[in-house]
Amino acid sequence: MAPFLPPKIALHGLKERVESLTVQGDRLYLGTATGSVSVYSLDENPVMMPVIGHEEEIATLVEVKKNLVRRAVEQLGFVKDINSLVLLSESTITLFPLPDFVPPTLLPKAKAAFSFAVNSSVQQGPDPVNQSTTGDFERPKSVPTLVTYLAAGCRRKLVIYSWKDGEAQEPKEVPLPHSPRVMAFMGHQAICLAYSATEFALYDFATNSVSDLVVPPTVTTAAGGVGALTGLGSYMTLGLGAKAKPCLAKISDTQVLLAKDNVGIFFGPDGKVSRSGTVDWPGPPDEITYVKPYVLSVLPPGAIPTSTSDASQSPLAQSSAIQIRSGISLSTVQTIAHPFTSGPAPHSTIRLLTHSSSAKATSYFVTTPIDRNAAASEGSSLWLLRMRTWTEQVDELVAAGSYAEALALLDVIDPSALPDKEETRARIRALHAVSQFRAGNYEDAINTFISLDINPAKVVALYPESVAGRLSVPPDQWIPLFGGPETASPDAGKDKDTDSDKGSATAKDTPERTATPVGSIREKLKTSLDAFMPSGSKDPETASITSVRRRQKPDNFHRSVETLLRYLPDRRPKIAAALAAVHITPSQSHRLSPLSETSTEELFALPDAPLSALTPDQLLRYAQVVDTALFKSYLIVRPGLLGPLCRTENWCEVSEVEEVLLAREKYSELIYLYNGKKMHQKALDLLKQLSEKEEDMEDKLMPSITYLQRLGPEYLDQIFKSSRWLLEKDPDMAFQIFTSEEVELPRKPVADFLESIDPRICARYLEYSLQEKEERDPSFHDRLAEVYLHITLHAQEVHDEAMRKEYYDKLLHFLDSNGYYHVEHLFGMLPMEELFEARAILLGKLGRHQHALEIYVYRLHDYSAAESYCKRIYQPDSPTSNVFLTLLRIYLRPTTQTCDMLKPALDLITRHSPRLDVVETLQLLPPLVTAKDVRAFLVEALRVPIFDSHVIREISKARNEQIARKLMVLQSNRVKVSDSRICPQCHKRLGNSVIAVHAPRGEVTHYQCREAFSRRLNEVRR
Repeated sequence: MAPFLPPKIALHGLKERVESLTVQGDRLYLGTATGSVSVYSLDENPVMMPVIGHEEEIATLVEVKKNLVRRAVEQLGFVKDINSLVLLSESTITLFPLPDFVPPTLLPKAKAAFSFAVNSSVQQGPDPVNQSTTGDFERPKSVPTLVTYLAAGCRRKLVIYSWKDGEAQEPKEVPLPHSPRVMAFMGHQAICLAYSATEFALYDFATNSVSDLVVPPTVTTAAGGVGALTGLGSYMTLGLGAKAKPCLAKISDTQVLLAKDNVGIFFGPDGKVSRSGTVDWPGPPDEITYVKPYVLSVLPPGAIPTSTSDASQSPLAQSSAIQIRSGISLSTVQTIAHPFTSGPAPHSTIRLLTHSSSAKATSYFVTTPIDRNAAASEGSSLWLLRMRTWTEQVDELVAAGSYAEALALLDVIDPSALPDKEETRARIRALHAVSQFRAGNYEDAINTFISLDINPAKVVALYPESVAGRLSVPPDQWIPLFGGPETASPDAGKDKDTDSDKGSATAKDTPERTATPVGSIREKLKTSLDAFMPSGSKDPETASITSVRRRQKPDNFHRSVETLLRYLPDRRPKIAAALAAVHITPSQSHRLSPLSETSTEELFALPDAPLSALTPDQLLRYAQVVDTALFKSYLIVRPGLLGPLCRTENWCEVSEVEEVLLAREKYSELIYLYNGKKMHQKALDLLKQLSEKEEDMEDKLMPSITYLQRLGPEYLDQIFKSSRWLLEKDPDMAFQIFTSEEVELPRKPVADFLESIDPRICARYLEYSLQEKEERDPSFHDRLAEVYLHITLHAQEVHDEAMRKEYYDKLLHFLDSNGYYHVEHLFGMLPMEELFEARAILLGKLGRHQHALEIYVYRLHDYSAAESYCKRIYQPDSPTSNVFLTLLRIYLRPTTQTCDMLKPALDLITRHSPRLDVVETLQLLPPLVTAKDVRAFLVEALRVPIFDSHVIREISKARNEQIARKLMVLQSNRVKVSDSRICPQCHKRLGNSVIAVHAPRGEVTHYQCREAFSRRLNEVRR
């Protein structure tokens, strides 16, 4: 699985030694040992890339700037802000404007330079190098600024040039203890400096300070060859006469990779190791660079072993090689050894491994034959190393089952380079979760499924049929189900970072262990203990059984179901809320299409999307899958929760759990489920079937009665059908069906049904409706009277006197006390020669009191009833004020031949004389009736208020006349007051004072003496 394509030749036959190169856009700049710079145009289109040996090349020469400098061009760079090429030669740094290279600008402070590095970034706020401000013209921090740094590593100092939006700033010098040979920026925070292959430092922009990097001690782990001696690198270089070149590469704005001996260590801008992992090369690399997300390193000849069948040849490569490691896992993913073609090629070295600044993720390098003659004749070659497309790399990792690595690779990919990055990430995360599920890591898998809003049908499909039913999918189809490659095998679907020893959740038999072949290494390497073991214990079958007994594997199936019980309740309320938002509730499930009508392909095709993005039909399928799986899961591991689930509204598919519940005798749960799904007939049939096993009548009937009590009017026919056998068994208990407080049934159909069963039950129901429910509809009152009448007449026909009396009394009481029925209707239903009491009551209701009294007197001969009737309806000063006189007339002037009724007439006159008109009563009495017989009536008649009022009126008149005469006499008296008249109180002359005259003798006093004189008179009179 190589992330890079085979190297493609860009230029060949370069006679001049190439000392440096850089790539900017579509231009390639080569610096030679003679001080010249060659400019090439690049065409990296893969379609146009020629194969090795083809005449066309990727790079086309544009121009050559000969003798640009006097000596070799040691390093090339580019400053985009000023569009200039940076050139290091003869320890000086010069800027050459492009494209004409004139006029050159020498950086005077960067003398005795050994290296440089360039970094451009967009910053918010002031330059961290130049902190000074210019008064009121300080740039606002909210305005982004393009800042470019050019750091020059000179002798014992660091010189930093900078440009802000293309404007040059004052350079800054930082003293150093040593001279930096290689540098790498970490964004705009710090610069990593390499003094030598073992000494490194860090310059911090914020503090403007330099600190040494403490490199942890390295342990050499190379195997064989030169790599085995890399721990003595510094001593070897002394013997070989070559000094190790420091290696440094920028990984990101917050991380660099430095090489010490054969170990690569990552550092952050704080000067501390940023990653615990290290890069372990087989030998110290000559050069390293970073092509996101891979670390490319050039290893010297002999560092990498080669596979060869010729024993005479060295097992170590004689040419340099490029080793490519993943920047994520730090493992080797590809090794490119020279020669790159199958044909013969001289041993060569690889130099100038350069990362292209383009977005095409490419790298250039130069190969030069080791043999000087070959180098002089053939020259050097420039190669292009291009990365495969991101899609290809991700797909290869997915096909290999390396889902964690694929996800880590996606994290470093820029969204612009992979437009469908998020969709791909979601798909791979789902596949990773499947591999975790297969390995027994159920919690993490379920967490991923929840976060990705995975279709519940797919999640449930990972379980066996006991949980998933028809949705269950074999393990070898899990990966394709979740969008993985169709050809993936079960083993390929295992993620490489998961534990392969963990069991599967399918609860199926595990594959048998492969038998050890005869003559294998395992069989030959026997310990001394094996020699003393009995031969029987060495039998493979017995040994297998023994090993199984000794090691009890965990119950992965139940553990996986327990994890599913965390997933399903998480989905359930959210799906219910989404359905409620579109006005769909489980109470409507009986009107919606069941889950069984949807194929598994359609269920698996439901989208993996948030609930808000689903259609109502898709939400419905989600709910049905979740509740059905939840029901089956409870049935397996938590049977006690089945009842609460069934009693609440749910979307469970009955057809998938019905048989299991019956087999396990979970009748109560099944009945609740039937009820929730409106499958009432099935529930009632099951209750009737279960009642046959009960002996006690209450235990036999009450479950069915209770169930029927909860059914509403829409199931009236079902209620009637299922209640027949209950009414036949026990009418009193079954009557509770129609008097439930939970629901109210339409009264007329219920009354019709009950009357068809038994009129007495109908009468009882009508009584309940009128008394308890206070029904005021006249039709129900008429109906009850009719039922009473029907039962009474029927009982009379069958000579059931007790029933007749009971219901006839009820009829009479009803007719007498009720005022809502239609009197004329019921009167017309009464037989002419029977039920005279009822006729009398109805005649009274019609206002025909004389006829009612005639029935009491002539038909029933019940004089007390007739008198009671008169008492009940009598009202003074109303049409019924003469009712007693009417009864007396019936007694004394009969219209039919009857017995003498003088005695009840006289008794009536005696008891109710105040309510009888005296004159008419005396006129009705027969001539032979003596005054003695009616003495009490006559005496009472004289005391009638009319007579008393006449006497009182005459007496009052006479008294008024007497008082008027007295007043007239008193008013005619006169008093004469003369000058000599004296006041009898104060004995003074009255004179012209105000006087008072005292009755009755006419004494005259002063007005002010009147009260005292009156008191004296009163005392005298006493």
